[in-house]
Amino acid sequence: MKSNERITRKRLIIIGSLCVFFLVMAVSFFLGKFPIPFTEFWQAMLNKVMPIAENTNSQVETILFKIRFPRIIMAVVIGAGISVAGAAYQALFQNPMISQDILGASQGAAFGAAIGLFFSMAYEHVIGLSFGFGLLAVGAVLLFNHFLGSRSVLNLILIGMMIGSLFSAAVSFLKLVGDPTNTLPAITYWLMGSLSGIKEQNVLFAAPLILIGMIPILVLRWRLNVISLGEEEAASLGVNSRRLRIILIIAATLITAAAVSVSGLIGWVGLIVPHFARLLVGTDNRYSLPLTAILGSTFLLVVDDFARLMTTSEIPIGILTSFIGAPIFIFLIAKNSRTE
Repeated sequence: MKSNERITRKRLIIIGSLCVFFLVMAVSFFLGKFPIPFTEFWQAMLNKVMPIAENTNSQVETILFKIRFPRIIMAVVIGAGISVAGAAYQALFQNPMISQDILGASQGAAFGAAIGLFFSMAYEHVIGLSFGFGLLAVGAVLLFNHFLGSRSVLNLILIGMMIGSLFSAAVSFLKLVGDPTNTLPAITYWLMGSLSGIKEQNVLFAAPLILIGMIPILVLRWRLNVISLGEEEAASLGVNSRRLRIILIIAATLITAAAVSVSGLIGWVGLIVPHFARLLVGTDNRYSLPLTAILGSTFLLVVDDFARLMTTSEIPIGILTSFIGAPIFIFLIAKNSRTE
């Protein structure tokens, strides 16, 4: 009976979090420098579904569907994606202190974007280079680990940190030799992370890739419970730890590279959100991973709303997530220390 009560409680928490998410998402459409009255909002929405109204405000429709809608959808998908990727890595490597960029995907994507900005390429090419180098970075980690013949998780993490450090150094070099009036500000601003430049084509490019990466992680979430028991125990239960690790790394890399390529570096989300999910529903990944996706979307939506409203000139969202994430992480460390 107690077990059923715990399961019911977890499901209610997930449903409640989902309701809060939809509320935050709905409110986000009304927030911004240009206020949209409730009546004009619904008129524009209805006209989009059934284009029969003649007196709709074209400016409202442009703001809603060309600016806010792509931005909100991308915040939802990126927030869910990088949170799930971070949670998957924490469970896979059995280390709650790591995030989705531990194997160098974010640093590789940053280098790809920096190259595109350094050579003043078109925005679409910058996104493509960023995505490609994000995949390349993790591919290099896996290849290096294979040549070393190592099956140690710790070695894999250390190799990822090394590759990430190399790409970070390369980005610093490009900033050093870049034009200080154009290239340097462009690279610096991109590294801060922002959703201000999101357009429909960015959503069409990144959202499917992030969702494709999330599917195997969510489908295989019960296997993450098994792998936490150790490789021998997992093997006895029919779970191939090595194969599962490769699948989840590829999926998390796809998410991270796609997210970073369109939004820049947004830190802390994939690190702190999984902790909150586990505080609410426990360590069972069958429940914590779906809740992580919901909380990640809600968190990034709220932070992006603040980024739009706090000052006259928009604050890069990566700055706000760092300001919020660092003290929250200290709180979580202190809470875990008291419970030990």
